[in-house]
Amino acid sequence: MIVHLNGDFETVDYVQNRSVLLYDNIDYEEYPPHWHNAIEIIMPLNGGFEAICGGKDYSLEERDILIIPSGTLHNLKASHGRRLILLADNNSFNNNPALSELYSVLSEPILINSSYDKEFLKSMNSIMEEIYVLYSNFSEVTEVYIYIKVLTLLARVKEYQLSDIKYDDGGKYADTFRLILRYIEQNYMNDISLEDLSNLAGYSTYHFSRIFKKYSNTTFINFLNRRRVKAAEILLLESGNSVTDVAMKVGFSSLTTFNRVFKSINGYTPSDYKKLYRTSHTTEKFA
Repeated sequence: MIVHLNGDFETVDYVQNRSVLLYDNIDYEEYPPHWHNAIEIIMPLNGGFEAICGGKDYSLEERDILIIPSGTLHNLKASHGRRLILLADNNSFNNNPALSELYSVLSEPILINSSYDKEFLKSMNSIMEEIYVLYSNFSEVTEVYIYIKVLTLLARVKEYQLSDIKYDDGGKYADTFRLILRYIEQNYMNDISLEDLSNLAGYSTYHFSRIFKKYSNTTFINFLNRRRVKAAEILLLESGNSVTDVAMKVGFSSLTTFNRVFKSINGYTPSDYKKLYRTSHTTEKFA
Protein backbone atom coordinates (compact mmCIF):
# COMPACT_ATOMS: atom_id res chain seq x y z
CA MET A 1 0.00 0.00 0.00
CA ILE A 2 2.91 2.36 0.73
CA VAL A 3 4.37 3.22 -2.67
CA HIS A 4 6.70 6.18 -2.05
CA LEU A 5 8.62 6.10 1.24
CA ASN A 6 11.61 8.35 1.98
CA GLY A 7 12.91 7.37 5.41
CA ASP A 8 9.60 7.34 7.28
CA PHE A 9 7.95 10.08 5.18
CA GLU A 10 5.31 8.77 2.79
CA THR A 11 4.33 10.65 -0.34
CA VAL A 12 0.72 9.52 -0.75
CA ASP A 13 0.14 7.99 -4.17
CA TYR A 14 -2.97 9.94 -5.14
CA VAL A 15 -4.44 9.59 -8.61
CA GLN A 16 -3.45 12.64 -10.69
CA ASN A 17 -5.43 15.80 -9.81
CA ARG A 18 -7.00 14.16 -6.77
CA SER A 19 -6.33 14.65 -3.07
CA VAL A 20 -8.28 11.73 -1.61
CA LEU A 21 -7.45 8.04 -1.73
CA LEU A 22 -9.47 5.08 -0.46
CA TYR A 23 -8.09 1.58 -0.04
CA ASP A 24 -10.45 -1.38 0.21
CA ASN A 25 -7.67 -3.31 1.88
CA ILE A 26 -7.44 -7.08 2.42
CA ASP A 27 -3.65 -7.41 2.44
CA TYR A 28 -2.01 -9.32 5.27
CA GLU A 29 0.95 -6.97 5.44
CA GLU A 30 2.65 -4.90 8.09
CA TYR A 31 3.29 -1.27 7.22
CA PRO A 32 6.41 0.22 8.87
CA PRO A 33 6.46 3.45 10.89
CA HIS A 34 5.62 6.32 8.56
CA TRP A 35 3.90 9.70 8.44
CA HIS A 36 2.34 11.81 5.72
CA ASN A 37 0.47 15.04 5.06
CA ALA A 38 -2.91 13.32 4.96
CA ILE A 39 -5.60 12.68 7.53
CA GLU A 40 -6.05 8.90 7.73
CA ILE A 41 -9.29 7.20 8.74
CA ILE A 42 -9.44 3.41 9.20
CA MET A 43 -12.55 1.26 9.61
CA PRO A 44 -12.32 -2.58 9.72
CA LEU A 45 -15.18 -4.33 7.90
CA ASN A 46 -14.21 -7.93 8.67
CA GLY A 47 -11.83 -8.86 11.46
CA GLY A 48 -9.94 -6.59 13.79
CA PHE A 49 -7.04 -4.28 13.08
CA GLU A 50 -4.19 -2.78 15.06
CA ALA A 51 -2.30 0.48 14.63
CA ILE A 52 0.47 2.04 16.67
CA CYS A 53 0.40 5.84 16.69
CA GLY A 54 3.12 7.76 18.48
CA GLY A 55 4.03 4.61 20.41
CA LYS A 56 0.45 3.97 21.62
CA ASP A 57 -1.49 0.85 20.61
CA TYR A 58 -4.96 1.20 19.10
CA SER A 59 -6.90 -2.05 18.74
CA LEU A 60 -9.92 -1.88 16.44
CA GLU A 61 -12.83 -4.27 16.35
CA GLU A 62 -15.14 -4.53 13.35
CA ARG A 63 -16.81 -1.18 12.55
CA ASP A 64 -14.59 0.79 14.96
CA ILE A 65 -13.09 3.93 13.44
CA LEU A 66 -9.60 5.31 14.02
CA ILE A 67 -8.82 8.91 12.99
CA ILE A 68 -5.08 9.58 12.60
CA PRO A 69 -4.12 13.27 12.20
CA SER A 70 -1.62 14.25 9.51
CA GLY A 71 2.00 14.26 10.64
CA THR A 72 1.44 11.41 13.12
CA LEU A 73 4.12 8.72 13.04
CA HIS A 74 2.28 5.41 12.91
CA ASN A 75 2.57 1.83 11.73
CA LEU A 76 -0.11 -0.72 10.87
CA LYS A 77 0.08 -4.34 11.98
CA ALA A 78 -0.53 -7.25 9.62
CA SER A 79 -4.11 -8.41 10.08
CA HIS A 80 -6.45 -10.88 8.40
CA GLY A 81 -9.71 -9.39 7.19
CA ARG A 82 -10.90 -6.36 5.29
CA ARG A 83 -10.78 -2.68 6.14
CA LEU A 84 -11.35 0.72 4.58
CA ILE A 85 -8.40 3.11 4.76
CA LEU A 86 -9.13 6.68 3.69
CA LEU A 87 -6.43 9.30 3.10
CA ALA A 88 -7.42 12.95 2.60
CA ASP A 89 -4.86 15.70 1.97
CA ASN A 90 -4.65 17.84 5.09
CA ASN A 91 -3.96 21.07 3.16
CA SER A 92 -7.64 21.34 2.35
CA PHE A 93 -8.33 21.55 6.10
CA ASN A 94 -5.18 23.25 7.32
CA ASN A 95 -5.53 26.33 5.11
CA ASN A 96 -9.08 27.14 6.15
CA PRO A 97 -9.44 29.24 9.32
CA ALA A 98 -13.18 28.55 9.32
CA LEU A 99 -12.33 24.98 10.36
CA SER A 100 -10.34 26.01 13.43
CA GLU A 101 -13.03 24.52 15.68
CA LEU A 102 -11.98 21.09 14.40
CA TYR A 103 -8.34 21.38 15.45
CA SER A 104 -9.08 19.69 18.77
CA VAL A 105 -10.39 16.66 16.86
CA LEU A 106 -7.14 16.48 14.89
CA SER A 107 -4.73 17.08 17.75
CA GLU A 108 -4.33 13.38 18.65
CA PRO A 109 -5.50 10.03 17.22
CA ILE A 110 -9.10 9.23 18.16
CA LEU A 111 -10.53 5.71 18.37
CA ILE A 112 -14.32 5.62 18.06
CA ASN A 113 -15.52 2.30 19.42
CA SER A 114 -18.14 0.66 21.65
CA SER A 115 -17.30 3.09 24.47
CA TYR A 116 -19.14 5.72 22.43
CA ASP A 117 -22.90 5.96 22.10
CA LYS A 118 -24.20 3.15 19.89
CA GLU A 119 -26.16 5.44 17.59
CA PHE A 120 -23.20 7.79 17.26
CA LEU A 121 -20.91 4.95 16.18
CA LYS A 122 -23.57 3.76 13.74
CA SER A 123 -23.77 7.25 12.17
CA MET A 124 -19.97 7.29 11.77
CA ASN A 125 -20.13 3.89 10.06
CA SER A 126 -22.78 5.23 7.68
CA ILE A 127 -20.59 8.19 6.68
CA MET A 128 -17.68 5.87 5.88
CA GLU A 129 -19.99 3.66 3.82
CA GLU A 130 -21.24 6.72 1.93
CA ILE A 131 -17.64 7.73 1.20
CA TYR A 132 -16.96 4.22 -0.10
CA VAL A 133 -19.92 4.41 -2.49
CA LEU A 134 -18.87 7.87 -3.69
CA TYR A 135 -15.29 6.78 -4.29
CA SER A 136 -16.42 3.68 -6.18
CA ASN A 137 -18.36 5.89 -8.60
CA PHE A 138 -15.86 8.72 -9.05
CA SER A 139 -16.93 11.71 -11.14
CA GLU A 140 -15.94 15.37 -11.54
CA VAL A 141 -17.52 16.42 -8.22
CA THR A 142 -16.95 13.26 -6.17
CA GLU A 143 -13.98 14.67 -4.30
CA VAL A 144 -16.02 17.66 -3.16
CA TYR A 145 -18.69 15.39 -1.74
CA ILE A 146 -16.08 13.19 -0.04
CA TYR A 147 -14.54 16.20 1.69
CA ILE A 148 -18.02 17.23 2.82
CA LYS A 149 -18.49 13.75 4.30
CA VAL A 150 -15.10 13.87 6.05
CA LEU A 151 -15.90 17.30 7.47
CA THR A 152 -19.27 16.00 8.63
CA LEU A 153 -17.60 13.08 10.37
CA LEU A 154 -15.09 15.36 12.13
CA ALA A 155 -17.79 17.88 13.07
CA ARG A 156 -19.92 15.15 14.62
CA VAL A 157 -16.96 13.96 16.69
CA LYS A 158 -16.56 17.55 17.88
CA GLU A 159 -20.27 17.77 18.72
CA TYR A 160 -19.99 14.51 20.66
CA GLN A 161 -17.09 15.94 22.68
CA LEU A 162 -19.13 19.07 23.40
CA SER A 163 -22.20 17.11 24.43
CA ASP A 164 -20.06 15.05 26.81
CA ILE A 165 -18.86 18.24 28.48
CA LYS A 166 -22.38 19.69 28.56
CA TYR A 167 -23.51 16.59 30.42
CA ASP A 168 -20.95 17.39 33.13
CA ASP A 169 -22.11 20.89 34.02
CA GLY A 170 -25.14 21.88 32.01
CA GLY A 171 -23.19 23.43 29.15
CA LYS A 172 -20.94 25.97 30.91
CA TYR A 173 -17.72 24.15 30.00
CA ALA A 174 -18.69 23.90 26.33
CA ASP A 175 -19.34 27.63 26.06
CA THR A 176 -16.15 28.46 27.93
CA PHE A 177 -13.96 26.23 25.80
CA ARG A 178 -15.36 27.56 22.56
CA LEU A 179 -14.09 30.91 23.82
CA ILE A 180 -10.73 29.40 24.81
CA LEU A 181 -10.20 27.70 21.45
CA ARG A 182 -11.11 30.89 19.65
CA TYR A 183 -8.60 32.75 21.80
CA ILE A 184 -5.86 30.21 21.01
CA GLU A 185 -6.64 30.44 17.30
CA GLN A 186 -6.27 34.22 17.38
CA ASN A 187 -3.19 34.27 19.62
CA TYR A 188 -1.22 31.01 19.14
CA MET A 189 1.66 33.04 17.68
CA ASN A 190 1.97 34.98 20.94
CA ASP A 191 3.18 33.93 24.37
CA ILE A 192 0.24 32.03 25.90
CA SER A 193 0.49 30.20 29.21
CA LEU A 194 -1.76 27.70 30.92
CA GLU A 195 -2.18 30.21 33.74
CA ASP A 196 -3.35 32.88 31.28
CA LEU A 197 -6.06 30.62 29.89
CA SER A 198 -7.05 29.37 33.34
CA ASN A 199 -7.65 32.96 34.41
CA LEU A 200 -9.57 33.68 31.21
CA ALA A 201 -11.76 30.64 31.81
CA GLY A 202 -12.22 31.44 35.49
CA TYR A 203 -10.95 28.08 36.79
CA SER A 204 -7.96 26.95 38.80
CA THR A 205 -4.98 25.83 36.74
CA TYR A 206 -5.46 22.22 37.84
CA HIS A 207 -9.17 22.16 37.04
CA PHE A 208 -8.69 23.93 33.72
CA SER A 209 -5.90 21.55 32.69
CA ARG A 210 -8.08 18.50 33.46
CA ILE A 211 -11.10 19.80 31.56
CA PHE A 212 -8.99 20.97 28.63
CA LYS A 213 -7.55 17.48 28.19
CA LYS A 214 -11.00 15.92 28.31
CA TYR A 215 -12.34 18.42 25.80
CA SER A 216 -9.46 18.41 23.30
CA ASN A 217 -8.13 14.87 23.75
CA THR A 218 -4.66 16.23 24.58
CA THR A 219 -2.83 18.57 26.94
CA PHE A 220 -2.83 22.33 26.51
CA ILE A 221 0.86 22.55 25.61
CA ASN A 222 0.58 19.73 23.07
CA PHE A 223 -2.50 21.34 21.53
CA LEU A 224 -0.74 24.71 21.30
CA ASN A 225 2.42 23.19 19.84
CA ARG A 226 0.44 21.27 17.22
CA ARG A 227 -1.42 24.42 16.20
CA ARG A 228 1.87 26.28 15.86
CA VAL A 229 3.41 23.45 13.86
CA LYS A 230 0.39 23.35 11.53
CA ALA A 231 0.85 27.06 10.85
CA ALA A 232 4.58 26.50 10.38
CA GLU A 233 3.98 23.77 7.77
CA ILE A 234 2.26 26.31 5.53
CA LEU A 235 4.86 29.05 6.05
CA LEU A 236 7.79 26.70 5.45
CA LEU A 237 6.55 26.02 1.93
CA GLU A 238 6.31 29.69 1.04
CA SER A 239 9.41 31.07 -0.68
CA GLY A 240 11.38 33.65 1.26
CA ASN A 241 10.63 32.26 4.72
CA SER A 242 13.68 30.96 6.58
CA VAL A 243 13.24 28.35 9.31
CA THR A 244 14.12 30.98 11.91
CA ASP A 245 11.55 33.41 10.50
CA VAL A 246 8.86 30.73 10.60
CA ALA A 247 9.72 29.75 14.18
CA MET A 248 9.28 33.33 15.34
CA LYS A 249 6.11 33.92 13.32
CA VAL A 250 4.27 30.94 14.82
CA GLY A 251 5.22 31.67 18.43
CA PHE A 252 8.45 29.80 19.23
CA SER A 253 11.01 32.01 20.95
CA SER A 254 13.76 29.43 20.51
CA LEU A 255 14.85 27.83 17.22
CA THR A 256 16.07 24.80 19.16
CA THR A 257 12.63 24.32 20.72
CA PHE A 258 10.94 24.78 17.34
CA ASN A 259 13.15 22.12 15.73
CA ARG A 260 12.58 19.71 18.61
CA VAL A 261 8.80 20.17 18.74
CA PHE A 262 8.41 20.06 14.97
CA LYS A 263 10.41 16.84 14.75
CA SER A 264 8.52 15.23 17.64
CA ILE A 265 5.23 15.86 15.82
CA ASN A 266 6.20 15.31 12.18
CA GLY A 267 9.23 13.04 12.45
CA TYR A 268 11.49 15.46 10.59
CA THR A 269 13.12 18.79 11.27
CA PRO A 270 11.55 21.86 9.61
CA SER A 271 14.41 21.99 7.08
CA ASP A 272 13.99 18.33 6.14
CA TYR A 273 10.21 18.74 5.94
CA LYS A 274 10.67 21.60 3.49
CA LYS A 275 13.00 19.51 1.31
CA LEU A 276 10.84 16.38 1.42
CA TYR A 277 7.63 18.19 0.56
CA ARG A 278 9.18 20.03 -2.36
CA THR A 279 10.87 16.86 -3.63
CA SER A 280 7.60 14.91 -3.47
CA HIS A 281 5.69 17.59 -5.37
CA THR A 282 8.41 17.86 -8.02
CA THR A 283 8.24 14.09 -8.48
CA GLU A 284 4.44 14.19 -8.83
CA LYS A 285 4.63 17.05 -11.31
CA PHE A 286 6.92 15.20 -13.71
CA ALA A 287 5.63 11.67 -13.11
